[in-house]
Order: sequence, then structure tokens, then C-alpha cells
Amino acid sequence: MVGKTIEDLKIGDRAEFSKTVSETDIYLYAGVTGDFNPAHINEEYAKKTFFKTRIAHGMLCAGFISAVMANKLPGPGCIYLKQELSFLAPVRIGDTITANAEVLELDPGKNRARLRTWCVNQDGVTVLNGEALVSPPKAGK
Repeated sequence: MVGKTIEDLKIGDRAEFSKTVSETDIYLYAGVTGDFNPAHINEEYAKKTFFKTRIAHGMLCAGFISAVMANKLPGPGCIYLKQELSFLAPVRIGDTITANAEVLELDPGKNRARLRTWCVNQDGVTVLNGEALVSPPKAGK
């Protein structure tokens, strides 16, 4: 299965991926990455922060953008080249996050696509914003 090639993409194409963040997701991410910041895994510590509870790792949510790229836009065979991110609001256990990507610019000569990327929670609050540069799969690859 191959995703959309540069020729298949159009400016304005969009895709999304949604997931509800669980406590298990946070602990698994901490274990895989080694990021055991107590803001993520220690409720007593987190109660004393300005968030007042544990929050998900920002990069866990950024990974949801990766899921959009890998599975939908451009899809399988896409190579992620660059991602810029701004973390705008916390993600808490139980939040449903929708990661979005929209094609902003295409460069067929270099086989590159620039995409706006962002994540919103179930209340419509943008929790993460950014831009990505990808290399879509080539036809027949």
C-alpha cells in the first residue's frame, strides 16, 4: 500500500486522526522514551504545578501528527523531513485529541510537501500548532 504521491496531492488536502489519551498511553510513552518527568507520572507532584494534575507529554501528542502523515496524508511511504511545533495548552488524561494536517505548498521538483499541522482537544482548544515538511512516496514504490 502506497500513500498519495506528489502528483496526487493538492493544496488544501486535509486529514485527521483522533485518540483519547489514557493514563496507560502516558506511562508507555515514558517507558519507551525515558521521559519520567513527574509532571507526567506523579499526581502528587503534578497537583503542585500550575496544571494541578498530570499532563501528557507534548511529544506524545506530536506523535499523533506523525500518525496522520504515516497513514493518511500523504500516507504509507511518506518520509517525515521536518516538524516545527508550538505547545499551546496542556493535554490531560481523558482528553480526546484530534491531530490535523493540511497541504500548504507543493514542490514537485524536490518531491516535497509543506503541511500545516495542529492538534485540538474535545473542546476545540488548539493544544499544539506547527508546520511539517514531508517527502511523499514515489509512484510504484
